[in-house]
Amino acid sequence: MNDRTTPSALNPLLDFGDLPLFDAITPASVGPAIDTLLASASSALETVTAADFPNDWARISLTLDVPTEQLSRAWGAVSHLNSVADTPDLRAAYNEALPKVTEFWTRLGADERLYAKYKAMDPATLNPEQARAHHNAMRGFVLGGAALEGEAKARFAWLQERQAELGQKFSENALDATDAFTLVVNTEELAGVPDDVLQATAAAAKADGQTGHKLTLKMPCYLPVMQFAHSSPLREKLYRAYATRASDQAGGDATKFDNTAIMSELLALRHEESRLLGYRHYADVSLVPKMAESPEQVVGFLRDLAGKARPYAEKDLADLRAFAASELGLQDPQPWDWPYIGEKLKEARYAFSEQEVKPYFTAPKVLGGLFQIVETLFEVAIRPDQAPVWNPGVQFFRIERSGPQGAELVGQFYLDPAARTGKRGGAWMDDVRARWLRPDTGRLQTPVAHLVCNFAEGVNGKPALLTHDDVITLFHEFGHGLHHMLTQVNERDVSGISGVEWDAVELPSQFMENFCWEWDVLKHMTAHVDTGEPLPRALFDKMLAAKNYQSGLQTLRQVEFSLFDMLLHSQAEPATTGAAILALQQQVRDEVAVLQPPAYSRSTNTFSHIFAGGYSAGYYSYKWAEVLSADAYAAFEEAALQNGHSTLDVATGRRYRQAILEAGGSRPAMESFKAFRGREPSIDALLRHQGMA
Repeated sequence: MNDRTTPSALNPLLDFGDLPLFDAITPASVGPAIDTLLASASSALETVTAADFPNDWARISLTLDVPTEQLSRAWGAVSHLNSVADTPDLRAAYNEALPKVTEFWTRLGADERLYAKYKAMDPATLNPEQARAHHNAMRGFVLGGAALEGEAKARFAWLQERQAELGQKFSENALDATDAFTLVVNTEELAGVPDDVLQATAAAAKADGQTGHKLTLKMPCYLPVMQFAHSSPLREKLYRAYATRASDQAGGDATKFDNTAIMSELLALRHEESRLLGYRHYADVSLVPKMAESPEQVVGFLRDLAGKARPYAEKDLADLRAFAASELGLQDPQPWDWPYIGEKLKEARYAFSEQEVKPYFTAPKVLGGLFQIVETLFEVAIRPDQAPVWNPGVQFFRIERSGPQGAELVGQFYLDPAARTGKRGGAWMDDVRARWLRPDTGRLQTPVAHLVCNFAEGVNGKPALLTHDDVITLFHEFGHGLHHMLTQVNERDVSGISGVEWDAVELPSQFMENFCWEWDVLKHMTAHVDTGEPLPRALFDKMLAAKNYQSGLQTLRQVEFSLFDMLLHSQAEPATTGAAILALQQQVRDEVAVLQPPAYSRSTNTFSHIFAGGYSAGYYSYKWAEVLSADAYAAFEEAALQNGHSTLDVATGRRYRQAILEAGGSRPAMESFKAFRGREPSIDALLRHQGMA
């Protein structure tokens, strides 16, 4: 038989031979493939829930998990392309399929027949990984509405579909509002802005057939202009555009991207969902699968942290005000002046600027240095590899380990580093597929990850230059990737990042950031773009001295976001108007912030983490996990002191890899932490690392 007649040959989304065929997937592929996979998964669900089908883990896994995993992988590929290569046609195809996919997962998670099969299983007959997955599944059924009946169940299903639709629209509005703003200015208006940014903005204007410089609200352009442009009116123009994105304050045609009504409806629907499940509010539901025990515990943790950080934040602000008045002639600084004042004070106090450091961090050299750290610490090798990609700038790699038969494949990853139109902002790690001892083939499936950033591209044939913050971002996302790829767990639902409590999932990512501040590590990943010289030690010492510059202000800013999110989702009656959301945000600012934005600011309207990114009533996780990651890294600092060498201690790395990375979600995060540290976490290392001890 000619294999070109098989569905997978005709539709790239139905090819599960190995890696996704990203270069062949088109908007036309989406509908037919997803319909085929949904039919297959639905049929499997009917089979395993039949009265005579055994309550057997292995049989259910073989019959149901195989088709649902294929659906997950195909939909994952579509969702990924929607995030990194958005086009009107792809967006339309994605939005057409989204309700059907959401409906299936909601139906699966709420199926009382399937719930009964799992309930009838004896966990004692399962291996420890399966038992953990079973425990999570039982909890998932309850949170998925499996215990609901009749009208309540139907309403719950509708709530899931509507929330998915609204989250997607929120994302689209945020992306479109960001992409919609451009401003062409002349060179004089950009006095003070670094050369590499000027080259990039000039090239962007030229590509549009214009002269001058094209400015956008994407971070590689927006942030350096805010930090370095001498022109306060220009900074004000950009600041206002950025702070009012996707809101009624945007002005003109841009108000069509206003997210206010979406936020209000989402909050109301989440509250209704929590009441249907028997909880007080959505924050209670959100915390069920997390480490934190209650919203009250989280709020207490955040307020305690705010109290510890506030004196440092007040001193940061007093320093900025004094410097602005005495050195810059700014007696009454405005919100758009603070990044500029901050950068100028940093230069004056530490005699260095981010731009002075940037030429030493070329993307290829940084990547090589990162790989060397990972190879040393975790006893693996990283090699270039081949795979179909969605953009010529995407790279693909494999991670190997020495085994009895030679090099063994551990995992693979795509790296998509550059900002571009049609790619949503920020940085993230996502899984392509999980490690799984497949029940259909009996073979081990190795994990594959996406690592996505939004760095500036190289210009005039030179490699991309990264800021030190970009380097930290790259290490952060790679930490997530290692958690996903180095797992040794064979049960898909608890391998890698799967099944890890949401407020512990940032531990491996934040842990990796620490290496960006180690001289013995950093010196190997720098080479000046023109001379090839490594970063001078004197410059590094200035960076280190400035490491905790404004850490008080930054900590309060994160606490503000986290506290707002938790209080927003733990109200007895949800905020269902834009005015109510703004009022709560102001209440939180009055409590913790030392700097207030202007009245027109609408930062909540692009707070994608909590309205479209799965962090609702979970944004605190970043600060919570920082306690874990700082304490974990302290073990490497202790080893360095003891052994008199760098923090790249292989023995400690091996213990960390085995206790935390390899264990994945196969046991509670606290157990993994204690297996590594021998005790519960302490906040001391975090306060010390941030200069607030």
